[in-house]
Amino acid sequence: MKKSLKERMTLHPIMTILIMVLITIVLSGFLSFLGISSTYNTINEGILDYSPVTISVKSLFSLSGLKYIFTNTVKNFVNFVPLSSLIIILIGIGVMEKSGFLKTAITLLTKKAKKNTVTYFIVLISMIASIVGDLSYVVLIPISALIFLYGKRNPSLGIIASFAGLTCGSGLSILITSIDSSMLSLTALAASVIDKSYSISNFSFLVIMLFAIIILSFVITKITEEHIAKKLPKYEFEESSLEEDISIGKKELRGLVISLGMGIIYLLIFIYNIIPGLPFSGNLLDYSQNFYIDKLFSYNSFFSNGFVFIVTMLFIILGLFYGIGAKTIKNNKDFCEDLGHSLDGVGNIMVLIFFASLFISVFKYTQIGTLIVSALTSILSSFELTAFPAIIVLFIIAALSTIFVPSSLSSWSITSGVAVPVLMNSGISPAFTQVIYRFGECMTLGLTPLFAYFVIYLAFLEKYNQKKKPISLFTTLKYQLPYALAAGAILLILLIIWFIIGAPIGIGAYPKI
Repeated sequence: MKKSLKERMTLHPIMTILIMVLITIVLSGFLSFLGISSTYNTINEGILDYSPVTISVKSLFSLSGLKYIFTNTVKNFVNFVPLSSLIIILIGIGVMEKSGFLKTAITLLTKKAKKNTVTYFIVLISMIASIVGDLSYVVLIPISALIFLYGKRNPSLGIIASFAGLTCGSGLSILITSIDSSMLSLTALAASVIDKSYSISNFSFLVIMLFAIIILSFVITKITEEHIAKKLPKYEFEESSLEEDISIGKKELRGLVISLGMGIIYLLIFIYNIIPGLPFSGNLLDYSQNFYIDKLFSYNSFFSNGFVFIVTMLFIILGLFYGIGAKTIKNNKDFCEDLGHSLDGVGNIMVLIFFASLFISVFKYTQIGTLIVSALTSILSSFELTAFPAIIVLFIIAALSTIFVPSSLSSWSITSGVAVPVLMNSGISPAFTQVIYRFGECMTLGLTPLFAYFVIYLAFLEKYNQKKKPISLFTTLKYQLPYALAAGAILLILLIIWFIIGAPIGIGAYPKI
């Protein structure tokens, strides 16, 4: 009876999100009525001096606020990037799954591997996947679930481990991304207030990022296998699935060879088109940008805008040619049915994404998150901090800011103008200041429903939930909490040790000025 009562009292994630929307509406009206505001300083590039910016809460508890909700909800849902990316990627994954490509490839790769090894490589790949941007969430989360499912393990464990790797590795880029490049520009601008000659290279963070990724990959794997795996309910496989022993015969190998061959040809054509300077090459780049990374990932580049479709086409090619070679796709009807395979039962995911997009849009409209980041930033300039307290305070500010504004560029545009000069006065280099902020973000990105791709994690946990125990938004957050605490402790200790030693954090960059 107690268990039944608990199930009845557990809020569905959609109801939890609706309650958060209502709280946001009421809170925005109350804070706006009180006239709550905050001021932060940005760097004026023209005069290299501070320019104050004041933020006030915008009320949704008003006629104009209600108009915003009713007129923008549908538009925000349609333009919600995780929605379109997920649907398109699932088309490609569906072909790979239904044709048998994924089952064959995963079996060959994992059949003789230990469970911990499989988990480690999923986590490691997830952590370094930040180089391809947010697309990694809609690709790796569903594929990780299938890897665990084919390995006769709870697919939810793969989802949780992958999401932990993705979020904890979000700020740990071995290769500089477009976000890092934009943040570098803000860092250099803030540093110029004190030292106009200061410059940062694209490889300023390489060494410390590599160390952080290696260490965190082992820690996340250990937490997954020794803590989270024991907390999840037992996954009930169908009898036919348990008895099935996947055998790789000549047909499967032929399909795999053909599909990989066609996939390699496709990738070579694609790679040629992102290399500048060769005959008829570089067609996917934005040549209005100066740096290669910006040419590749700018908002106007063909590569950036078409990357989701490029990856989907790769998946379709792999699945289609495997099916032709292995004779699991015999005609156009089989192929067309495979295209929609992963979209079966996607209705619940769409509803979750709708309400998540509503919550994120109304919260962003109120500017409550931006105001909180501004208020937290002002703490740095309120005290004269020596090096170690400054590192700790900025790390905590970054972690808290990410909960309310889970956009690195948006929050750093507010914080950098204060953080960089203040920490320079404490003897900390601007490059290391950006590393501190990025490490702090890694701790809490997986704990905020305001992060657009959190709903993908939530939706796939719901998809593989067998209803033995009710799942709630807070349960999904609870799964990520051990990772966040471990990542926060490890990354902060790493920062302090690195600063004490004074070792280079990258090529030509050091923690101290």
